[in-house]
Amino acid sequence: MNLTRRKMIFLVGGGGVLAAGGGFGYAATRGPQTAYLPWERAGGYEDPRMRAMSWALLAPNPHNRQPWLADLSEDGVITLYADADRMLPHTDPFSRQITIGLGCFLELLRMAAAEDGYRTDTALFPQGSSAAGLDQRPIARVALTADPAVTRDPLFAHVSVRRSNKEPFDVTRPVAPALLEELAAVVRSGAQFGGTVEATEVTAWRALTREALRIEVETPHTYQESVDLFRIGRHEVDANPDGIDFTGPLFESLRLTGQFTREGASDTTSFAYKSGMDAIFANTDTAMGHVWLVTDDNSRETQIATGADWLRVNLAATAQGLGFQPLSQALQEFPEMAGPYARVHDRLAPDGGTVQMLSRIGYGPAIGKSPRWPLESRIMNV
Repeated sequence: MNLTRRKMIFLVGGGGVLAAGGGFGYAATRGPQTAYLPWERAGGYEDPRMRAMSWALLAPNPHNRQPWLADLSEDGVITLYADADRMLPHTDPFSRQITIGLGCFLELLRMAAAEDGYRTDTALFPQGSSAAGLDQRPIARVALTADPAVTRDPLFAHVSVRRSNKEPFDVTRPVAPALLEELAAVVRSGAQFGGTVEATEVTAWRALTREALRIEVETPHTYQESVDLFRIGRHEVDANPDGIDFTGPLFESLRLTGQFTREGASDTTSFAYKSGMDAIFANTDTAMGHVWLVTDDNSRETQIATGADWLRVNLAATAQGLGFQPLSQALQEFPEMAGPYARVHDRLAPDGGTVQMLSRIGYGPAIGKSPRWPLESRIMNV
């Protein structure tokens, strides 16, 4: 997570970092050594299944849990499973968001295979599924077949620069309404796209997403789920390149001086907690538009299809130079979120259905890549 200059001044001004030199300064400026290598290695495998998966693992997913596992024991086939150790039982009790993330993976897999001249034939949940959660049964069986006539997807060109932008957006730069039409045009798997850049509506959504974020953080068990996934400093990020990463000179300095720890972040009276809350509220409060996807039902197959459409909207936003950050707190199904959940559904799905995804859009600073586990660690039989 790279910090803007504004945030750095705020934290340093609060007494978080003291000037230091020598070995301390050198340590503070070093970044992760291995966590970003999967971005460089994408497409660099001999097996076409591995090539496609090396791109697919760059897909967006909740809390960067990277919940995918692949079995390659059948020739020409990828059997996709959900990693039971990467669920989010508190904020995502029915694994709806995790399933959407798996849908993003499958859509990016399809795009990458097509780019390489392969058609994918996908059977979802070949052994069935449960609405209560994901289990040991496969998510999908994907067969790859060489097909020179397969259609390439123009959105694939933006995969390597797609980001979830967790920085404040520029409130002096409005988003043109016509851009919403560009995003809507790429949806093709059944979800209903909606969005707004109208000032009054944006103000209302800023308030609702801020409240939902506050509830998630002030609910001890949901907040602790996030804190447990903090990766603070380059060593932790390299060792576990998933979760919520904090890297860069400022965070390295805070780590080295003991001023940013998971224990401190759990303490709601601490400097780290208060600074963090100011930073994340700056995101909800600077949204310049909001977009969402609604579906008629909430089956596992529909959640997978939602992931495909969500990835496509994210890539289309990238193509337009828009910053894009999911704000899914108000869509989470834990009891304490019932109020915002109901208000979102009353507003966006008054006749029934499920609001599957919600994001803010705007123009933000350039940000770096998210850490990823190497492809080999996501294959069950290697």
